[in-house]
Amino acid sequence: MDAQEFQKDFIEGVKAEAAATGEGSSASFVSAFAQYLQEAEFLMDFTAAYFEGTGKRNRKMRVDGYAYDEFDKTMSMIIADYDASENERVLARTQAGQLQERLSTFVDHALNSTLHREVEMSRPCSDLVDLLRGKRREIRKYQLLIFTTASISTTITVLESADIDGVPSECQIWDINRLFKVCGSDTGRHIIEIDFKAYSKHGIPCMEASGTDTKDFKSYLCIIPGALLADIYDKYGSGLLEGNIRSFLSTKVAVNKKIRATILQCPERFFAYNNGISAAAMDIKIESTSQGQFLVSAKDFQIINGGQTTASLSNARFRDKANLSIIYVQMKLTVIESTLEEEATELVQNISRSSNSQNKVSDADFFSTHPFHVRMERFSQRLYARAVGGLQHETKWFYERARGQYLQKQMRMTAGEKKKFLLQNPKNQLITKTDLAKVRNTWKGLPHTVSRGAQTNFAEFAKTTSDEWESSDDGLVFNEKYYQESVALVLIFRYCEIMVTHQPWYSQGYRANIVTYTIAFLHMLIQKQFPGKDLDLMNIWTRQNVPDAVAKVLTELSELVYDKLTDPKRGVENVTQWCKQEGCWKSVQSIECRLSSDIEACLIGQDELKVAEREAKYGQRIDSETEIMSKIIDISQVQWQNALNFATGKRMITPDEHTAMRIACQIPQKMPTPVQCKKLIAVLERLEEEGFKL
Repeated sequence: MDAQEFQKDFIEGVKAEAAATGEGSSASFVSAFAQYLQEAEFLMDFTAAYFEGTGKRNRKMRVDGYAYDEFDKTMSMIIADYDASENERVLARTQAGQLQERLSTFVDHALNSTLHREVEMSRPCSDLVDLLRGKRREIRKYQLLIFTTASISTTITVLESADIDGVPSECQIWDINRLFKVCGSDTGRHIIEIDFKAYSKHGIPCMEASGTDTKDFKSYLCIIPGALLADIYDKYGSGLLEGNIRSFLSTKVAVNKKIRATILQCPERFFAYNNGISAAAMDIKIESTSQGQFLVSAKDFQIINGGQTTASLSNARFRDKANLSIIYVQMKLTVIESTLEEEATELVQNISRSSNSQNKVSDADFFSTHPFHVRMERFSQRLYARAVGGLQHETKWFYERARGQYLQKQMRMTAGEKKKFLLQNPKNQLITKTDLAKVRNTWKGLPHTVSRGAQTNFAEFAKTTSDEWESSDDGLVFNEKYYQESVALVLIFRYCEIMVTHQPWYSQGYRANIVTYTIAFLHMLIQKQFPGKDLDLMNIWTRQNVPDAVAKVLTELSELVYDKLTDPKRGVENVTQWCKQEGCWKSVQSIECRLSSDIEACLIGQDELKVAEREAKYGQRIDSETEIMSKIIDISQVQWQNALNFATGKRMITPDEHTAMRIACQIPQKMPTPVQCKKLIAVLERLEEEGFKL
């Protein structure tokens, strides 16, 4: 797939989404663009909020959506430049300036005029105005983003952007070609490249940590000035922080009180008191001078430990006007040599897990390589869904375990291979990790958590799922049935998303909140009104569509939910913020509604459900044992003998483990039992921790 193909597919997808939802091509364009940038970790979240009007002195203003990063206090304002025609266009500097001006004018009027009284209360734009006014003293930077279907003029290198309300702002243009470069790259995410000479005459003093080189990475020790660290954080924000750490820290207090106290009271002791930061990069440039070695640039620079230190320095300078000139921070820099993205990602996460151990960051915060995801991916590659809608072949639901996997697979395919791949894995049957987290937390009765945004919701899902995995005998509850039921929930979600947009009461706002609350409310009513029964999700997986009785109930409930979410007597005036609170979910649960008896035909009894769950767990146990057995068999007799010698020499194994290892040394003449195989895997992990290598 090249850039031209990507653009064609992207626009066709936008048109199809617009036709299905009826929301308009421009709105679908912005949502699709923002979703890609969320996956690329450029945006933490996105909320659609269209408004267009004329302000004071006939100044035009417009906004199409926004994203607020609670961690680095950056407000991203988005405007669309969408043209449905296939004519080639070029976005000139003049047009870009006009779009930029419309965004900044909107912010200005939201803060300094009566716009908050003029925008209709039931629209998301009203929430945006409230958010801008409420966060006025907190916002550190405005990021004005232009999404365009045109190509960017070569005359545009930098778009100057004036301060907004005394706060720095920057403007960036994203065309589809730029989006392709990010999503189609080996990393599949927005890459940060830093020129340290732009902040310091020589760069950052550094020295190679001799004797630490491996084929995978090199290590350096650096001394980074506190002011420089704050400068790059001010420019790049939370994008500097490795994705999992950002998700973890965004749910915690961003500024550490002890770090702040050191900055303000004894800055000269900061170097001695602070643990420093750990960073990783894929490529660096070092220059030697008479004063020593200096790090002058780094590509794909990520802070993998020390996010709170970094944010605290920036915040202390911004809020407390702290002088950072005598503050220095030690930095351990790992330069990764791995060429494969999968290997590089795993290495970064391993370093991040280890270096963050003092912060009690659990494995749930390093979830992309968790065995849960590996298992879901295997199910998605193996299980076929029945043909529907006139198709003459079965299809698969593609589970995207790693970032950009779906697109990356197509990048290396010929036109024929890509056609075959898409027939078997259609785009509308792509499930991302955040999709799975959204539908599962909704079904658990956590629509308020889902409403807090994809990243926050995923962090919560990761934690609970990781805990359940550990407590359920190698995750037997996460079996084939769990995956199929998850697909059924995705089908319900996507039906609901389209259904809501076609309702006469729908006013182009809060769709995501309406959908998650409606489905959660349906599940709560089923459990309450039909004790001992639940919705038969396996039937929906088999049918690959939502039964009419369920569709009818969802339609009826969605209007009741919408009325409750936008009730003038709601607990918080801002609807978007209200939907994030548990009080909102309690208010929705108070809605009086009796489900039609028609839905009973779509339910399954608890007895049947328990039998199905037992069978699914048994099947998963067999699969897991087979998988472990395969790992054991793949290790040679010589390797097992070496492991046994190492273990006995260190006196690290019990008599039972010794017996299992003796049997393993005789494979295939003798075979260990499933129980012995599990013990062998545990022994190998223990030996590796002690330095043994197969």
